[in-house]
Amino acid sequence: MKPVLLILLLVSMSLSFSFLQFTMAETTTADPPIPSFCDSKCGVRCANAGVKDRCLRYCGVCCQQCNCVPSGTYGNKSECPCYRDKLNSKGKPKCP
Repeated sequence: MKPVLLILLLVSMSLSFSFLQFTMAETTTADPPIPSFCDSKCGVRCANAGVKDRCLRYCGVCCQQCNCVPSGTYGNKSECPCYRDKLNSKGKPKCP
């Protein structure tokens, strides 16, 4: 009885390890993202930001939803009403 259980355990472990390697190999083949319209526009918009990574993240979200980013590093939000009117959960402007 013990050899049968040992064989079943070894077979199940080898199958699970081969499946794990297969799924891990698939996830590592992704291509790096290509810079987009939003990346370049938000780079200009957030050039003088104090917390640049946060500015780029929120600007990118707003740009993807609105398909526009106001010119300059501050203000000019009247150029893009969708960008201007987005609010966070606290009722403050979401987009930098």
